[in-house]
Amino acid sequence: MSTSSYYITTPIFYPNGVPHIGHAYTAIATDVLARFARQDGKDVFFLTGTDEHGQKMQQTAAKEGIAPIELADRNSAVFRRMVEVLGCSNDDFIRTTEERHRISCQELWRRMEANGDIYLDTYGGWYSVRQEAFFDEGETTVGEDGVRREPLGSPVEWVEEESYYFRLSAYEEKLLKLYTDDPEFVAPSERRNEVMSFVKGGLKDLSISRTSFDWGIPVPGNDKHVMYVWVDALTNYITAAGFPDADAARWNYWPALHIIGKDIVRFHAVYWPAFLMSAGVPLPKRVYAHGFLFNKGEKMSKSVGNVVDPFALVEEYGLDQVRYFFMREVPFGNDGSYSHEAIVQRTNADLANGLGNLAQRSLSMIAKNCGGAVPANDDLKAEDEALIASAAKALETAREAMDRQAIHKAVEAIFAIVTEADKYIDTQAPWVLRKTDPARMATVLYTVAETVRRIAILAQPVMPAACARLLDLVAVPEDARAFANLEDRLVPGTELPAPQGVFPRYVDKEQA
Repeated sequence: MSTSSYYITTPIFYPNGVPHIGHAYTAIATDVLARFARQDGKDVFFLTGTDEHGQKMQQTAAKEGIAPIELADRNSAVFRRMVEVLGCSNDDFIRTTEERHRISCQELWRRMEANGDIYLDTYGGWYSVRQEAFFDEGETTVGEDGVRREPLGSPVEWVEEESYYFRLSAYEEKLLKLYTDDPEFVAPSERRNEVMSFVKGGLKDLSISRTSFDWGIPVPGNDKHVMYVWVDALTNYITAAGFPDADAARWNYWPALHIIGKDIVRFHAVYWPAFLMSAGVPLPKRVYAHGFLFNKGEKMSKSVGNVVDPFALVEEYGLDQVRYFFMREVPFGNDGSYSHEAIVQRTNADLANGLGNLAQRSLSMIAKNCGGAVPANDDLKAEDEALIASAAKALETAREAMDRQAIHKAVEAIFAIVTEADKYIDTQAPWVLRKTDPARMATVLYTVAETVRRIAILAQPVMPAACARLLDLVAVPEDARAFANLEDRLVPGTELPAPQGVFPRYVDKEQA
C-alpha cells in the first residue's frame, strides 16, 4: 500500500441471520476511518460484504426448506441495506459466493499446496458450528446440563472425518517474529498480547477442509472436499483487490487495515498471516480488534431478548446521532456499553445544546444583524485567531489518533473546539456588542461562523449528512470541504441561506 493509498476492511458478515448492533458498530467505525482518510487526500478502497458458506448456512437453509444460496441471497441483501442505511461509503460489497472469489480461494490453496504446507489426513476434534472453529479439549467445559461448550459458550461436537491440513505448526516462530518486529501488526496491545500468548502455547496443524457438508468452495483437484470456512472467508480481502491478478487495477491497494471484533482476532492475526506467508502474498498492514458492545452493561443475547436492531436504532435517534454516539462514547478497542439514556444524553448535550446551538445562535445573529451575509473580519484580535487556529491543532491530534484507530480521541479533539467556541461567544457577548460596538460584534460573529465551518469540515467523517447541512449554512462549496481546505477562510459579504436547526433535541415520546 503506497503512502497515498489506504485499503480498509470490515470483517465480512455471516448472513445466517439478520444484522445486529455489533455489525453496525464495526461498519460505522470502519466507515469513519475510511472517510477520514478520503478527507485527508488519500486514495481509499473500503471493502465490506458477506461470508456465505459453511455448515451453519447449510443447516439453517435446510430447516427453512430452501437452498443455501437462497438464504445467502436474502440475508446478504439485508446486510447490504444495513451499510447503506448507516451511511457507509464502501467501494465494494463482496459476497463469497461470487465466481471471482472461487478463483481467488482456489489459487491461494494451490500456492499453499505448492509450498508443501497442505497434506491429507484424518481429523478428530471438538467443533463449534456457531464459531466455525475447532477447539482443544482443554479449551472446552462441560456444563451442568451435560453440554460441552467452547469459551464463548456455543456447544461443540466431536467431529471425525478425512481432512486436508495446513502446516500451521511450521509458522510458529515466523509469526512470533512478525509480532516482535512489527508490534503494531495486531492492535490494541492487549489483543497483541493475547495472540502472542496463544502462539507461544504451541500451534498445531489446522484442518482446512470438510467432507461432512458441501456448501463451500471445492478443494482444487478433490471436489469431495470443500474448504474450511476461514480459508474461504479470509481470502475475500485479497479477492476484492484483484488476486490472483497482480495487474488488477485494485491490487496496488493491498495490504489492508483489517477492522474486526475481538472474538475473531485469532483467525485474522494467526491463521491469515500464516496462509499468506505460505502463499507468498504480502501480509496485511494491521489487524485492529475492537471490543464488544453491551446493552446496559449486559452482553447481547437472543435468549435474554436485548439484541438491538440497527435499523430501529437509526430510525429512533437519527443516523448522525447514532454514528456520533458510538464513536464518541465508547473508547475504540475497549468493550463499551450503551443505553437509551446514554444516547439521549449525548444527542442533547453534545449535538443539540453543543454544536447545533453554537451554529444556530451565531448564524441567527448574522441573519438579523449582518444582512444575512458573512460579516466583516477587518480587525481580528489574538483571541479570535486563537479560536480559529484551534481547528488546525485538532486536525493534527485527530490524524495521530486515527492512525492508531483511536477514533474516540479524534472525535474528542474535534468537539473540544465546540467547548472553546461556547466559552468564546459567552465571553465576547456579541448580543451586548450589538449596541456598544457593532464592528466588534461583526468580527466576533465572523470568528464563530469560521469556527463552525472548520468544525463541520473536521466532523464530516463521523456525521457526514449533518456536517454537509452545516457547511451549506455557511455557504461552503462542495469542492472546498476537504481537510486541505481547512485553512481557507469565509469570504466577508458572501450571502448565507436562512439559518435552520441541524440537531434537534431528542424528546421521549412519553414526555412529548
